[in-house]
Amino acid sequence: MSNILYITASIRSESESVSRGLGQRIVDSLVAQGGQLTTRDLAENDLPYVSAERFAANLAPAAERTPEQADLAAIADTLIAELQAADTIVIASPVYNFGPPAVLKAWADLVARAGTTFRYTANGPEGLLKGKKAYLAVASGGTPVGSEMDFMSRWLTFFLGFLGISDVEMVAADGIMGANGEAKIAAAQEAAVKLAA
Repeated sequence: MSNILYITASIRSESESVSRGLGQRIVDSLVAQGGQLTTRDLAENDLPYVSAERFAANLAPAAERTPEQADLAAIADTLIAELQAADTIVIASPVYNFGPPAVLKAWADLVARAGTTFRYTANGPEGLLKGKKAYLAVASGGTPVGSEMDFMSRWLTFFLGFLGISDVEMVAADGIMGANGEAKIAAAQEAAVKLAA
């Protein structure tokens, strides 16, 4: 049975969020195939931003951390363990102001740990989370996904590759605040169901 990690980043509720709706369709398809699901709602969990103290704690070997460092590193340890345990990662996110939601960037800063999720080598950085599959479910009011002004999906795909997750597929509902928004959402929903089938 595969382990599925479902990460959501929209500030909107499940009934209002297009990205959550797309992600849920992918997840439902994967679970129907026998997957075990772990859900991480980034908008609910109020992730901390990385400070100098938290950065030092995250890099310190677990056995050498002070009690204060252990407390600071606990959330990153949890998020990293979720990623390491997952065979498949589904990330549902909107595009906010041309980029990722701040909470998704905060998650990335916490899980990017040298020596754990990636390492530096003589040939440059090497991702340590290889062999995993990722699906991205993206929604945008006006930014065309994949265009030069889309700094969210391009960044997220690059970031996952940096961690070693290079098998990434995406479904997007973009331009949904313009003409034919409902039709674009419906088409993306249909594509999301097929994506993980």
